[in-house]
Amino acid sequence: MSASQKKKKTVSYNKWGYIFLLPFFLIYCVFSLVPMLSTFYYSFFENYMSGLNTIGPNFVGFDNFIKLFTEADLLKYLENTVIMWLLGFIPQIAVSLMLAAWFTNNRLKLKASGFFKTVIYMPNLIMASAFSMLFFALFSNNGPINMLLMDAGVIEEPIHYMSSTWGARGLIALMNFLMWFGNTTILLMAGMMGIDPSLFEAAEVDGATSSQVFRTITMPLLKPILAYVMVTSLIGGLQMFDLPQILTNGKGGPDRTTMTLIMYLNNHLFSKNYGMAGALSVIIFIVTGALSVLVFKMLTSQREER
Repeated sequence: MSASQKKKKTVSYNKWGYIFLLPFFLIYCVFSLVPMLSTFYYSFFENYMSGLNTIGPNFVGFDNFIKLFTEADLLKYLENTVIMWLLGFIPQIAVSLMLAAWFTNNRLKLKASGFFKTVIYMPNLIMASAFSMLFFALFSNNGPINMLLMDAGVIEEPIHYMSSTWGARGLIALMNFLMWFGNTTILLMAGMMGIDPSLFEAAEVDGATSSQVFRTITMPLLKPILAYVMVTSLIGGLQMFDLPQILTNGKGGPDRTTMTLIMYLNNHLFSKNYGMAGALSVIIFIVTGALSVLVFKMLTSQREER
């Protein structure tokens, strides 16, 4: 076969590759790119409902952004969101690392590991609405948790979890932990199983302990997966909505200490204040992008110890 024939054959294969990619780009443009650009555009307009009358759209420049930072408790809602994400993510990553290390350790030879992997992943399959209603019933003032603690003599009167700032935040963080630690464990296991076993064997021959192997071999080589887990978890945390929305009936109580950014955005959409909602969406997009890049750079930067 001549060089020109080989080139034509390669070009034809490339053409089919682009054809198969075309549906993805079309769907992305229609359902993601165009709405995103529209959100940026309408964030500079005054557009809301006053009774039955529609005000706007009138171009107001950066007025919507200024109102969010001056008249709204935007920073408070950002703080609420980050705190509840950290309360759930820190134990999640710690427990997931421990479980992944156990399940991938050939020396432990854990029995029925497949069964346990399935069990820890199952909460991820439960809908957030069902999870929220379950916890609302369990931790209500007259719920089973309070009854058990009172019967055991641990407390004398019911604990009002929903009326306490850290009680409500703790419940939301606990639900996030239970829903997502199984998924994180599976991802970390995949990363650990991709590490060359000869590295562990060499460390074992040199007399390294399990903790030393984990600290000096597993963790450094697991950085790409850790970066992926942390960035995706951060994005999901900043978009936290369904659990606090259902648990607090959309009020973000007590005293709006569980109000998240997306819940605040939903309030603007519900009141049909599309200009403010668009401006808030842009702010969330910028904050999420900036924090994601920061976390990714911190975990993937190669620093040689000298």
